[in-house]
Amino acid sequence: MQIKLLAVLGVLGSLNFPAAQAQDAFENTKISSQRLNESVYMLTGMGGNIGVSAGEDGILIIDDQYAPLADKIAVAIGDISKAKMKYVVNTHYHGDHTGSNAYFSEIQNTTIFAHENVRSRLQADKEVKASALPVVTFADGITFHFNGETIKVSHMPAGHTDSDSVIWFEKANVLHAGDLFFEGRFPYIDLDGGGTVAGYINNVQSLIAMVNDDTQIIPGHGKLATKADYQMTLNMLVETAEYVKTKKAQGVSLGDLTKAGLGDKWKSWSWQFINEEKWISTLYKGQ
Repeated sequence: MQIKLLAVLGVLGSLNFPAAQAQDAFENTKISSQRLNESVYMLTGMGGNIGVSAGEDGILIIDDQYAPLADKIAVAIGDISKAKMKYVVNTHYHGDHTGSNAYFSEIQNTTIFAHENVRSRLQADKEVKASALPVVTFADGITFHFNGETIKVSHMPAGHTDSDSVIWFEKANVLHAGDLFFEGRFPYIDLDGGGTVAGYINNVQSLIAMVNDDTQIIPGHGKLATKADYQMTLNMLVETAEYVKTKKAQGVSLGDLTKAGLGDKWKSWSWQFINEEKWISTLYKGQ
């Protein structure tokens, strides 16, 4: 699946990264755990950040990174709690968030939940095993009453993809924003996967409006964040999108705009997968 390949190679920093070295990167990846409150944790490794609810009712995780990391993820979860793994919630369909679905379904008999478009898009990929597909799907959202928490899963309008969901831990005041938040970096908006620039910005505005200064935000990629961090991302989105939109309306070509760049203000937002050139191209083609 192209999305999976690009995501892996983007993280590794080269579109021509040898497969053997990619495997070495997986082998060298460490899954780190950060406790956010008595039952909520954040796991980082390679791929989308994982949210964890662990307690007497069992374990629920949000996203599960790449398939080669499944064993390491399971060990990291086991270090948090020996309770039974019960549920996986996918924030969207990309392989760096759904790659270990089959492992948890087959090995730990875990039930996978996701928006209906996640199942549709994974099912259309011949490389995805049937056991990796969500077995419970929803159109608008679903609520878990689990480990003393009210965990609200809400589908968002097309933004990063057409399958995005965010997860709100009501008691803990924790938001898992999935890939509607790339902390401190240009985001990937999957235009071929139903994503839209305007929708992405609108979703970020909506999410910022629902959190407060004490909210802990798990981004799809990057470190644990705050409302202020998310506001910085929104400022970048609005300013760069308006700049590119204006230049495009003036007849500036994509090539000339790419050469000119966005200025020094946003240099630090470039990263291996979405550098300035790719971000300008997304904004230019997506609005």
